[in-house]
Amino acid sequence: MDVDVIYIFLDEKPQENLILKGEQHKYLIKVRRHSVGDEIFFRDRENIDILYKYRISSIESRSLTLELIASENKIVTSKKDLHIAWCVIDSKSIEKVLPSLSEIGVSKISFIGCDRSQKNFKIDLNRFRRILEASMQQCGRSTYIEFDSFKNVKEFISEFPDTKVFDFTQKTIDDYSNISRVLIGCEGGFSNDEKEFLKQQDVFRLDTPMVLRSESAVMAVASKIIL
Repeated sequence: MDVDVIYIFLDEKPQENLILKGEQHKYLIKVRRHSVGDEIFFRDRENIDILYKYRISSIESRSLTLELIASENKIVTSKKDLHIAWCVIDSKSIEKVLPSLSEIGVSKISFIGCDRSQKNFKIDLNRFRRILEASMQQCGRSTYIEFDSFKNVKEFISEFPDTKVFDFTQKTIDDYSNISRVLIGCEGGFSNDEKEFLKQQDVFRLDTPMVLRSESAVMAVASKIIL
């Protein structure tokens, strides 16, 4: 891993000399055990493309001071875009795999209210963003996963007719290089009406005899396509 891409989001605007207190001071000194002279990379949420390199110049009991030594425009993202259309499942299950999807390089997730999605599941995009930021700092990614939502499968396919569909079928594929958008069902899979509608799409499965949970399928398919 290129450690030059691992960074921390700044809680304040970048400047020649930074004074960090509170949680960031505790994290850098108590958790990561940095000392005077160590170099640390930062990014600014409002201008995330720029990677700032600071050196710790002094450490106090409740604060540390850093001096800026370099900055560069450095975008770190996947070499391939993948848009996942994901029928809504329990947000707790989504949260468990979201960091890994970020690390793999998924570029966009559209959440779809499918027939078998439980209606009480609510998507908290602000919470997802916080989870993403923790993952991005650890893996070095400098782009957020984009989120949006659709009422149903028909609405999504109408806008993105090139979508491939992951489902129970006889067809497996060896070459994933041409897939840029894939639809994955919720627990219990697609309803009969959805299956009938999706017959017009290119439907495939993975070469495994096991039944995958929705979040397992998302991880497996994303890995096949991107990595």
